Amino acid sequence: MSSLFTRAAAGAIALPNRIVMAPMTRSRAVQNAAPNALVAEYYGQRAAAGLILTEGTSVSNDGLGYARTPSIHTPEQVAAWRLVTDAVHAKGGRIAIQLMHVGRIAHPANQPAGARILAPSAIAAKGDMWTDAHAMQPMPAPEAMTIDEIKQAVADYAQAVRNAREAGFDGVELHSANGYLPNQFLSPNSNQRTDAYGGSPENRIRFVLEVYDAMAAAWDAGHVGVRISPAGTFNDIHDPEAATTYPLLAAELAKRGAAWLHVVKPANAAAFTDWAALRRNFPGTLILNSGLTKETGAALIDANEADLISFGVPFIANPDLVTRFQNDWPLAKPDPSSFYLPGPGGYTDYPAYDPPK
Repeated sequence: MSSLFTRAAAGAIALPNRIVMAPMTRSRAVQNAAPNALVAEYYGQRAAAGLILTEGTSVSNDGLGYARTPSIHTPEQVAAWRLVTDAVHAKGGRIAIQLMHVGRIAHPANQPAGARILAPSAIAAKGDMWTDAHAMQPMPAPEAMTIDEIKQAVADYAQAVRNAREAGFDGVELHSANGYLPNQFLSPNSNQRTDAYGGSPENRIRFVLEVYDAMAAAWDAGHVGVRISPAGTFNDIHDPEAATTYPLLAAELAKRGAAWLHVVKPANAAAFTDWAALRRNFPGTLILNSGLTKETGAALIDANEADLISFGVPFIANPDLVTRFQNDWPLAKPDPSSFYLPGPGGYTDYPAYDPPK
């Protein structure tokens, strides 16, 4: 039997297999940044995963930057997420919510009235963003966060954890990857502060650790994981000191007993070479992600380079991915043109595999 199908744990969460559904933005939240019955159906269809990690979910109005993405900071949103967790639990699954603040990766047309675009420094990210109102638009320069605004963001994450518990989630993940606010603090090209949050790697990891500590205090360390992308350049991130920053961050998270460390490891990872340092410095549950297959994922587990493997795109067109892996059934291919469209098309209408009789 493949090691992907053996029992495991993500911190305090017992898992029936080692297959994780990776967080993926799907842009189906259409009413007040809340999920709906369609979203509940989507996640419920994929409940056989050892652990589902939801799409990035904003902790505040300021943390919302994309069109039709969800939040979890109002009573309405909490109640809506309860529909999702109930759907997954009804099928015996486990689900953790990925908590997100986009920082400078935002456009006012995608934000509610009164929201602000905040980041470590007042440096615009290169690139454009889709808005339903005006199509593609350049991302504006953010405002540099004050110390009080940093403290407020930390408090927003902590409240989001309390909200996630109320909504019935089994755990939470801090999205510290892919160029969003925590990653912006980690990276010197987006963080040019001269106070305690900028400059040295020790200072640049401070925000992530303060957020993690607040999140763990709102639940416990065994239910709070962290996602990082040490070699990532998505959303205009460039970190020439990644080989120092990320092993240091991993060691600090290990001291705190983080439930898991979820690492995005792209194939062209030239910017970061010492992947083994993450494993050495974080002896807890390590999840690896990015372009892996059933075979390559199992090999990483067998070599003790990972404990869990997360799959993203394969889960889009294969709601029964775990069963397909177990039976060596062929995988369906998704339609990228429908990844971010509203409605069920390309979302909940992918069928389970029907084996030949």
